[in-house]
Amino acid sequence: MNLHVPQSGKRLLTPISLAIFALMTNATVYAADTAPAAADAQAGSAAPAAEQSAPQAAPAAPADSGKITEVYVTATKRTTSLQKTPVAVTALNAAALDDNHVQTIQDVVNLVPGFSATGQGDHGVITMTMRGIGNDSAKTEYADPEVASFVDGVYSPRPEGATALLFDLDAIEVLRGPQGTLWGRNSTVGAVNMQTVKPEIGSNAGNFELGYGNYARLGARGALNIPINSTMAMRVSVVHEQHDGYVDYQAPNIPSLASQQAAAAPVIAAWNTAHPTNPIAFQPINPNNYVRMGKKYSAQDQSAARLSFLWQPSADLKWNISYEHYIDRGTPSINLLQQQRPGQDFWSALVDTAPSVDRESNSVRSRVDWQINPDIAMAYIAGYSRFNGSSTFDQDGGANPATSFTTASSSASAGYQANNTVGSKYKNYSHELEFMSTGKREVDWLLGLYYANEDNSIRFDIPIMNGTQQGTINWQGSFIQPKETVDSTAAFGQATWNIADAWHLTGGFRYTSDKRKNIGGTNNNFSDYANSPLVPVSPSSDPLSPSSGFTTYQRNDGEYKDHKLTGLGRISYDIDKNNMVFASVSTGYKSGGLQDGGRPYGSETLTNYEVGSKSTFLGGKVRMNNSAYYEKFKGFQFSAPVTNPDGTRGLATNNAEGANVWGLETEIAAKITPVDRVQFTAAYTHAKLKKLIGGSNDYVLPKCSIPDISTCLDVTGNDMPHAPKFAMQLQYQHSFELADGTLIPRISTHYETASWLSVFNLGEPDRQKAYNRTDIGLRYDAQAKWYFDAFVRNVEDGKIKTSAMNANGPWQAQYLPPRTFGINVGRSF
Repeated sequence: MNLHVPQSGKRLLTPISLAIFALMTNATVYAADTAPAAADAQAGSAAPAAEQSAPQAAPAAPADSGKITEVYVTATKRTTSLQKTPVAVTALNAAALDDNHVQTIQDVVNLVPGFSATGQGDHGVITMTMRGIGNDSAKTEYADPEVASFVDGVYSPRPEGATALLFDLDAIEVLRGPQGTLWGRNSTVGAVNMQTVKPEIGSNAGNFELGYGNYARLGARGALNIPINSTMAMRVSVVHEQHDGYVDYQAPNIPSLASQQAAAAPVIAAWNTAHPTNPIAFQPINPNNYVRMGKKYSAQDQSAARLSFLWQPSADLKWNISYEHYIDRGTPSINLLQQQRPGQDFWSALVDTAPSVDRESNSVRSRVDWQINPDIAMAYIAGYSRFNGSSTFDQDGGANPATSFTTASSSASAGYQANNTVGSKYKNYSHELEFMSTGKREVDWLLGLYYANEDNSIRFDIPIMNGTQQGTINWQGSFIQPKETVDSTAAFGQATWNIADAWHLTGGFRYTSDKRKNIGGTNNNFSDYANSPLVPVSPSSDPLSPSSGFTTYQRNDGEYKDHKLTGLGRISYDIDKNNMVFASVSTGYKSGGLQDGGRPYGSETLTNYEVGSKSTFLGGKVRMNNSAYYEKFKGFQFSAPVTNPDGTRGLATNNAEGANVWGLETEIAAKITPVDRVQFTAAYTHAKLKKLIGGSNDYVLPKCSIPDISTCLDVTGNDMPHAPKFAMQLQYQHSFELADGTLIPRISTHYETASWLSVFNLGEPDRQKAYNRTDIGLRYDAQAKWYFDAFVRNVEDGKIKTSAMNANGPWQAQYLPPRTFGINVGRSF
């Protein structure tokens, strides 16, 4: 099979597409429960020894049609029933992910209370916020996230990992609240653990799916389990998803030649007077500088393949290892005008930098489980990942149309700005060794050691030109960081004392030591206006060459060390077999680090006080889980691009006092009848900043009193961004039993109150108003193991902002996709 790529005219002739072709003759979907499971889990519960020593999202027992199927999670590094432990966790099984057409973390957020994700255009990554705390600048090696991401228990340190396609997954578990004791680095406010489907010995099962939709969407995915012998099996899974971009190209409205000459004349005269050795002459605007064809912004073109092996020589020993390859040839999302120019479609932009993304990653994940004796099990988890990427991005988004080759409609803004990742390389590996008790015991315990290493490099160019690419240089810089390393070591432990059948007391600790180094990093800006050509910096240029016209204005060499002891205390009481309550105190920590100039910034800490309940009613037909929390957040690492008083630019990180955060969360699942299911989640969040004076080039701000930043604003007492006061999700589905299969219509609607998009709280343009977003679907499952699934997402076709800026004059924003619809057809065998 060849999948045609409409924009480029190329065909998929990669190993991934060949693997898809190989699977086409066998088709469809992994069998799973047909509804999401959302609840909270318990440490130290007495699961069977084999399950406890091998944390995987275990399959549920056959469901009673009148009850909600029991789901198992790994929130406590053991496989436990999710209704039995006091850790706030939402578990989404394979069927829930399929029903909600989950491809990235951004598709998960509406299914989890208190969770949001924001797309960042220039780096094409997704940043996460949980319970009102996050960091929009955690998109390169310069800032770490507060919500940690794991795949099969292996930490993914860079945000590019969160953009990878989520495919052939058994479950996603979203843990809310500090998870540092067991889950480690940068899980200050939560963690997301993705569990892939593992090989099964003796099984020949497989599945395949094909999809089609608007914006020329084409999708294909499949998996095949291959038994090798009585102790070994392998699994091959592949995916490809593509669609055209949502944003059309506007035609430039080029002024008359006389108008251009009149606008450019004073600029030319002033320039030539100031730079007699490097004079400029009038040029008409070149219409070819504007992009009219090719891939559009917000296009998808992603593929991935995973090869997994299982070796289980005995009942006490097994080894799972996988290799995953991921490629992305799509495009980033552009900043759109919030108020479009007259006569232009909302989903369009005047573009002078063609979009591109070229990313590739290779990952190896390994887990060995050994039941040493009936009382003790060991687990060794290791991972290695290497990422390479580049991208081009139109940062100005056509906000200021050119009035001449060197002037724009707003004299306060330059007219042309590109943010280009010339090259980024991230390499990381980790090792974790765990020993734990197994079986039913008075004290359940777990001890572990952890080591992780990162080695990152990046070159990021920002050419800013007056008017057009042909114009004079406003400012341009090249940020070159050839080597930045992180070494993190930790020792941790947790124990649960089962005081009585109903009372459980848990305590835990983690000691973490982090060391960071920046080696050879430089920030460089163009300075030779008198002699060098006035052209945008390009990947072929070398800003470190003496003849480049660039000067190194800042060196980033430095070393930073940090350490912290974090802990957990928790008590839970089982009222009866269907009801329990709990209370806990836990602490989270995120290391400090180095910023531009090699200057250090301090660590973040968070103390979370939480109480909750978990209940099952009506013989298993209704499940309700609640939690209330109060968080003391200190040392908030606020990162943003800034302009220095001398006109140079950089990324600055400052520690705010923190924030006061508290909230309530509830999750309810009910089988109203054996064929009617309702799922409801809701969250109330209060998140207020403490003392912070913040600066950012993305916003027009007043002159700053802080010596190192040109413009800033006192945002003390402002609301944290991406933290609506109230948000809820309601899902309903009904099953019609037909002669040859089952027809399942479903509807899911999300509502949230207004929320700010930045810490600056700059009025309506910097805010997403209250909105409702609805998805609908219709699925037919045939007894012959094939299915048909039709869906519409964002039925209202709402324009939902995820970030905003006004650095280019008019307000712009990033948006969630418009209305999309499609069909998927699959078969299992």
